[in-house]
Amino acid sequence: MAVENLKVIPLGGLGEIGLNMMVFEYGDDIIVVDCGLMFPEDHMLGVDYVIPDVSYLADKKDRVIAYIITHGHEDHIGGLPFVLKDIPAPVYGTPLSLGFIKERLKEHKLDEVVEFKEIEAKDSIVLGAFSIEFLRVSHSIVDGVGLAITTPVGVIVHTGDFKLDQTPVDGELTDYGSFAKYGEKGVLALLSDSTNVEKEGFTLSERDVGAALEEIFRRSAGRIIVASFSSNINRIRQIIDITHASGRKLVLNGRSMVSNIRIAEELGYLDIPEGLIYDIKKIENLPLDKVTILTTGSQGEPMSALARIAVDEHKQISITKGDAVILSAKFIPGHEKTISTLINHLYRRGADVFYEKVSEIHVSGHASQEELKIMLNIVRPKFFVPIHGEYRHLVMHARLASEVGIDEERIIIAEDGDVVEFSESISGICGKIPSGKVFVDGKGVGDVGNLVLKDRRHLSTEGIVVSILVINEKTGEILYGPEILSRGFVFEEDSEELLNEARQVVLDTFESISIEAKTEWLEIKGEIRRSLRRFFNKAIKRRPMIFPLIIEI
Repeated sequence: MAVENLKVIPLGGLGEIGLNMMVFEYGDDIIVVDCGLMFPEDHMLGVDYVIPDVSYLADKKDRVIAYIITHGHEDHIGGLPFVLKDIPAPVYGTPLSLGFIKERLKEHKLDEVVEFKEIEAKDSIVLGAFSIEFLRVSHSIVDGVGLAITTPVGVIVHTGDFKLDQTPVDGELTDYGSFAKYGEKGVLALLSDSTNVEKEGFTLSERDVGAALEEIFRRSAGRIIVASFSSNINRIRQIIDITHASGRKLVLNGRSMVSNIRIAEELGYLDIPEGLIYDIKKIENLPLDKVTILTTGSQGEPMSALARIAVDEHKQISITKGDAVILSAKFIPGHEKTISTLINHLYRRGADVFYEKVSEIHVSGHASQEELKIMLNIVRPKFFVPIHGEYRHLVMHARLASEVGIDEERIIIAEDGDVVEFSESISGICGKIPSGKVFVDGKGVGDVGNLVLKDRRHLSTEGIVVSILVINEKTGEILYGPEILSRGFVFEEDSEELLNEARQVVLDTFESISIEAKTEWLEIKGEIRRSLRRFFNKAIKRRPMIFPLIIEI
């Protein structure tokens, strides 16, 4: 039987941070590793989430055997509620990953429909042409795994997100032995996390954060408010321990924080001392120096719990002088301005704010350069494909691989949509498939595209002008108007002369249209739009979005 080509196709995560999704295709069998989302960038106005374009899988959904989840971060699981609706398949993951996924699927009424397959590190499964062993890795979330995927053309090692933490809080070290075992046997290709490739040396241990947090707790005489990612269970574990040791009570704030801690405790990943959790509705009964508040909102999201606290819009919590606020999370690229505004609001209300630039209250969950070199050296792959990162991260990781002895012709820098093929005679990028970003806005998935975003950006920067005309549908005579209304363009009371001139432009344009065309309202609207656009651009160098409204009676 002839050996077919193995296709490895990134649908997200190669060319951006987040959105991680990788397709492995051999013959009629397809497995999908991770299915993440990314949070919208500043120019994506009104968008709630961004998920990968999975149109490539739409007509192959009967061939999709499984979704394999490396860990429970949103950039690896957040797309599942939207993708599983159209491309269903069993979901394989560790207990915590599946716990988080089930919680998200409940909101979409999919938790009873989807088939879940729980696995543990060291487990092996066979899915069609693929045999997969799950390899323990350390990361900023517990229960993370890498993958050794044995295929008819060779072994592919996928690291997932990882770091080589020698003193992990949960005691779960990256499984060097298993990675090295596959390196000894022979690995066709290594797909390795590039997120932190710009950092020299080694990533600090999560335990270092605990020491920094303990110091802040010792110095603080008031309330302590800690904002962190609700999925960072190891960070939360340390906050719980420090809170308990300092004689404080722990108040949970934010829906995802409450639900994720509940899930982690039910599954045995957190041991919370009895009586430590305190009802947020009774927080006023506690002395200030006996309160720790653990909250969401470390990225300054406008509707998050911490953002509402910072502007005095939270029902139970308001900042008082002497409060210590700890932003124990990395600033996600693109969120810097929002976070800066949040910090300023907190300072204005008398808080002391600790964040990554001024205190060691966060460490990355991703491997730095020396750790990436170690992974390359113990796996010793024939081919190397850097994954998870913007294009510069992929290039820098490729250079590291070259430094440790991998030939440049065996390093494949792929991006979303590239079809990487491996066989006895082929290795490299052999094609391109449709890929990209799909925007989720409210309940709409994919109905907001680049043209809609362009219109939203136009409205946000230039404003809108509405021209209203009421005409006789038979004669074309003006019965009312023109009336000019504007929003986000000019203040009407201060721009009466400009708007009067605009009204005259509309009248002149209408009068210039032939009698026969005056009953063709589409033509009238087009002429009015063009005339007003030219007028405003010439008069004040602005280009508002113009909506002629023609009412026929």
